[in-house]
Amino acid sequence: MLGEGIIKGMGETARNFLGSYVSKKRLTTLQYPEERAPQFPNARQFPFLVYDGEDPEQGLRCVSCQICEKECPPKCIYIVKSKDKRVDYKGQMQFYPATFNIDISVCMSCQICVEVCPFESIKMDTEFELSSTDRFAGLLVRKPQLAKSNDHYRKIHPHDAAESDAALAAEVAKVQAKAKADAEAKAKAAAAKVAPAAPPPEATLAK
Repeated sequence: MLGEGIIKGMGETARNFLGSYVSKKRLTTLQYPEERAPQFPNARQFPFLVYDGEDPEQGLRCVSCQICEKECPPKCIYIVKSKDKRVDYKGQMQFYPATFNIDISVCMSCQICVEVCPFESIKMDTEFELSSTDRFAGLLVRKPQLAKSNDHYRKIHPHDAAESDAALAAEVAKVQAKAKADAEAKAKAAAAKVAPAAPPPEATLAK
């Protein structure tokens, strides 16, 4: 029938319009910013740095290996490695980033920095309200702003965070097992030095 598609379209419009008065499912808009659409777990915007514990500086996982800086296609990451070392989450002495900046006006959210990081230290955030009146300094995000807790990561990407925690736990267990084996080997070597050496068989027969 001529015009059947138009009639169906108008019927659907009328159904949604009238239904919006009795059901929120029919509402096509949100009263932003009072109402916000839920973020999907796979959503990604710009990178952030993960830290463990309560201290963003001491708990930062990044060891300033600078792989992300080298692999970043638009070159929006800038890192300055520290001159000293500190204990990391595995109990090992590591360098840390004295400076870590990301220019989000250049970042294209490709996630390559996340994929190449071997320390589970840089991840993709879901924060999108980052507009600024300053097109230069306002869009250059520095380390204090980039550092976010592992609890935040678990909240926005629960599945990925669980895999990350499991990988880090395995690394920590591996380091602890090696340290324990080294300590036992040193203890055995020290005990062998202290214990008196047994006399040779010839000396025993001569007596």
